[in-house]
Amino acid sequence: MDPITHSINDEAVERKWYVVSARRKVLGRLAAQIAAILRGKHKACFTPHVDCGDFVIVTDAGRVRLTGDKAEKKIHYRHTGYPGSLKATTYGALLQKEPDKVIRRAVKGMLPHNTLGRQMLRKLKVYVGSDHEHGAQQPEPLPED
Repeated sequence: MDPITHSINDEAVERKWYVVSARRKVLGRLAAQIAAILRGKHKACFTPHVDCGDFVIVTDAGRVRLTGDKAEKKIHYRHTGYPGSLKATTYGALLQKEPDKVIRRAVKGMLPHNTLGRQMLRKLKVYVGSDHEHGAQQPEPLPED
């Protein structure tokens, strides 16, 4: 007899809150760990077409590490929409100016590139300092793998 596969729906999802400090953590490894929690891949009830992930609070975003010479050679591009207005910024400068954007962009690239991925990204809360305003949600420390 075949086992029955259960597909979870939005109403049956129970969400938890996790907090992680980005202090002295490598950006890519931290982003991969956060993306898996946001997607819900750590749960037994993971369903690819349902947002069954948890909330993640990242503190100390300005203390994240970039390995090798990525701070000088990795470039963040943006376009203003006008002809000839492609702006380029190194990740080292972006990390000093807007460290929350560095983490959010790295996690965004590891989530699905559709409506479901944008919904998952809204559950990511990034703070530059070590304080956050989500104490009422009683966040747990992110489990280390």
